[in-house]
Amino acid sequence: MGSPPASPTISTSIPIRGAIYVFRSRRADRLKLLVWDGSGLVLIMKRLHDKRFTWPKAQDGPITLSKVQFDALFEGIDWRGVTSSVTRKPVFL
Repeated sequence: MGSPPASPTISTSIPIRGAIYVFRSRRADRLKLLVWDGSGLVLIMKRLHDKRFTWPKAQDGPITLSKVQFDALFEGIDWRGVTSSVTRKPVFL
């Protein structure tokens, strides 16, 4: 008899407001997102056809993306080179 299969770890902590937990498939063509909307968890799935999601290298701890980087990731664009630009509001004289 071998060792028992590993059971998933379930966190009992309260989800962080505004946090989005992103999981990628092995083939890198699908994403699953878990989002806390204040009353429960929402599961979102996205699949790309003929493309793959760009994924960060493995590291310890979570990765924080800006809104612009997250939008690029979700659209299947390489988010690593995306930066947000500062837009100045017009000044009326």
